[in-house]
Formats: sequence, C-alpha cells, structure tokens
Amino acid sequence: MQHIVSTPEAIARLIHGERKRQALRQDDLAAMAGASDAFLRDLERGKPTVQLGKVLRVLDELGIRLVLELPDAPQRSQP
Repeated sequence: MQHIVSTPEAIARLIHGERKRQALRQDDLAAMAGASDAFLRDLERGKPTVQLGKVLRVLDELGIRLVLELPDAPQRSQP
C-alpha cells in the first residue's frame, strides 16, 4: 500500500499505526532500531527535528520501504 506523506505528522501516524498493527511496544521498537524511548515518542508525535538516520532505522525495522519520486527532467528549449 502506498501513502503520500508531506509532513512529519503524516509519517508519525503511519509509524504509530504500523507499530500497533505489529503489536510492538514503543520501548521494544526503539531498542530494535537502536534509539531511545524518548526518540520514538517524539517521532510518533510528529516532532519535525528528529534525526533522519534514526527515522530510517525505525522504518526499516517496521518493514516500511521509503521510496522517493523525482520529477521528470525539465524540457530544454531549442535556441
């Protein structure tokens, strides 16, 4: 299933929902990802300044794949 996210809060909702779906406690997921409990709480609350590397580890532990879609190359005008 694909989700388009554009805010920290949207990512937080997805992480929280998937953690719950997998019946993981916050402290267990934090330990699996090598992060603190406080970090995971901040992440699930949508704090915009969390560390990207840790976010990626949490996503990986949950089996969530992050895909970035790049815009098509701009068309160059002919002189």
